[in-house]
Amino acid sequence: MANAQSSVGLPAVTVESPTQRQKLARPAGPSAQRTQAAAARQRNQNATPAQPTPSERAAAAAAAQYEAKLGYRAMPSSTTLRTGASPLDTSQSVNIVPEQVIKDQLPRNLDDALVNISGVTQTNTLAGTQDAVIRRGFGDNRDGSVMRNGMPLVQGRSLNPAVESVEVLKGPASLLYGIMDPGGIVNTISKRPELYQHGSISVLGSTYGSKNGADATFDITGPIGKDGLAYRFIAYGVNEDYWRNFGRHRETLIAPSLAWYGENTTVQLNYEHRDFLSPFDRGTALDSRTNKPLAIPSTRRLDEPYNNMWGTSDLMQASVDHRLNEDWKLYAGYSYNTESFSANQLRITAVNPVTGIITRSNDGTRGSLSNVSYGTSYLQGGFWLGGMRNDVLFGGDAQYRTIYRKDLIRQTTPNVFNIYNPVYGLLQPGTTIAPTDSDQTDKLGTRALFFQDTLHLTNQLALVGGVRYMEYEQLAGRGRPFKANTNLTGDKVLPLGGAIYKVTEQISLYASYTQSLKPNSTIAPVDGGVIDSNVKPEEGVSWETGIKFDVNKRLSGTIALYDIDKKNVMVSQFNTATGSNDRRTAAAVRSRGVEIDVTGKLTDSWSMIGSYGYTDARVTEDPVLTGKALQNVALNTASLYLVYDFGTALPGRLRVGAGAHYVGDRPGDAANTFVLSSYIVADAFATYETKYETLPVIYQLNVKNLFDNVYYPSAVNRLNVAMGDARRVSLSATVKF
Repeated sequence: MANAQSSVGLPAVTVESPTQRQKLARPAGPSAQRTQAAAARQRNQNATPAQPTPSERAAAAAAAQYEAKLGYRAMPSSTTLRTGASPLDTSQSVNIVPEQVIKDQLPRNLDDALVNISGVTQTNTLAGTQDAVIRRGFGDNRDGSVMRNGMPLVQGRSLNPAVESVEVLKGPASLLYGIMDPGGIVNTISKRPELYQHGSISVLGSTYGSKNGADATFDITGPIGKDGLAYRFIAYGVNEDYWRNFGRHRETLIAPSLAWYGENTTVQLNYEHRDFLSPFDRGTALDSRTNKPLAIPSTRRLDEPYNNMWGTSDLMQASVDHRLNEDWKLYAGYSYNTESFSANQLRITAVNPVTGIITRSNDGTRGSLSNVSYGTSYLQGGFWLGGMRNDVLFGGDAQYRTIYRKDLIRQTTPNVFNIYNPVYGLLQPGTTIAPTDSDQTDKLGTRALFFQDTLHLTNQLALVGGVRYMEYEQLAGRGRPFKANTNLTGDKVLPLGGAIYKVTEQISLYASYTQSLKPNSTIAPVDGGVIDSNVKPEEGVSWETGIKFDVNKRLSGTIALYDIDKKNVMVSQFNTATGSNDRRTAAAVRSRGVEIDVTGKLTDSWSMIGSYGYTDARVTEDPVLTGKALQNVALNTASLYLVYDFGTALPGRLRVGAGAHYVGDRPGDAANTFVLSSYIVADAFATYETKYETLPVIYQLNVKNLFDNVYYPSAVNRLNVAMGDARRVSLSATVKF
């Protein structure tokens, strides 16, 4: 991933106040010409310095921010909470993976980046092709919780070189985002056009043991003319071997964007086009004798080399920020995201760990198409009433989302495959289309109005109140002829309440009450017929309190305690007799926990990002699962990453960093019949910034999974246990211009 922030040799800009010109008397007599010349010279000496151009001001601002970014300064985007308020002035917690952390750690996907955030674990990634993160015990792939600049995505992978930072709004976010699990949302923030000319070219080589890869990134931005118009263009390509015994990852990204920065108005336009090919790897399976993963080499895949996913995604976004006056600002945004893919999905259906013989189904998907269209507009500002300040947010949004799978391939295979002595290449991709499983469709539409008011009772104490009114409809089902297994409509009023107490300008206490709503739905048949409006939606209620701090704009963080209750929850449980997942609604689940997140500078040389999460998430009422912990949710998670900056002690600038993240034991299925063992993964990096002639150059070495640990980050069932990535070493060179 390119280090796109130009940081060396930026011009310093000093803006001086204009001085009052003296009015000179008219010269007289024969020396008039000499006197006029002397007066002109004096005027030139006393002339007011030229005002800096927008490009010079932008370059100076970037230079001033560079050191803060190196120190892991967490600067939240206004799109996450829909306001520009400081985190200390809000009643909800937002945790940030800053821009520089992403540059240093080089995460390969969203799961990788979010190891820095408390209470986050991985869930079903659909064989490594989807973002799938659990927050505070809740979450799944395609649950609508992943955003770009505060607007929803449907593409499988959201982190790419066009993303600058990642923010996680914890807890129920339905007031601002509508239908959502109560764990929160993940907001990926785009790199934006800038008003000074700079760019970078980055080339990276990597190795997974004997497997190699390379990628390159080109990133350029600057002004167009002198009236506040700017552009940015990012191009990225990767071609690398997969770390297991076969597979390849190829991807290209083109991301142009435009921005206009007016005196009171900012307009942003961005587009991303992505082509991809990636392994469709369901990992390994359990040995029924030990309840542990099969005792075979971690590199050994149990499918075939043709198990891949390939496709394209497109993202188009536009937004306008307009300041009406000193107190009020209007925002409008629109986003359209679409992704199409096909996949070969040979999968295990049974394992005999004694003989090593497994049976497999030659499955696949053809003609998958997902899209989401989303628009929002809101007014944000403040006024005084009764001697008290009101900070108000009022707006609305609408969303239309479709997830469609055209041809589902289901084909039995007579091929005998032995996991202890595998022979590959005897099968070809399946071609038999199963009409009853095809035309899988999930359509969701929502429309809503929302209002929030922060009432400042004193300089220290503020109360927060808000409400969202939402209408929704959902249709889901499958089959030829098509059968709807979900067909419902509904509406809901969702409240929010909170309080903020500013202990000092650097420390605040907060408390909040929030609700969430998510209709129960499934494309598959369920007991009792169709899920309609008579089936209650999943509803969550959360209480949260904590401390936020931002010490000298260097070290910031949150300590949060929360309690979330959720009822009418859809539970999926693997049925060994049928080889499929059965679904039903559990009465209630609960998640309680403590979270600590800290990022920033410890000293002038040391920076850090760290977290700890305690998440006790379990079923509280259910005929079968009462008392069981929620699938893939770890009781304890922790991370710590430290960076030392040698500054100017060397001819160039050397920075070194290392850290690790820990994920505790967690159940691999809803019934808790097996447990995924805890693991620790350590990483390290070093960057050296110097100059080649006049051009800044950065060399960077990264080692992921430093000790090459074998670990299992998540499971879908006993036959589908994900494998964590092996050790990866990469070396990159970035030239800035």
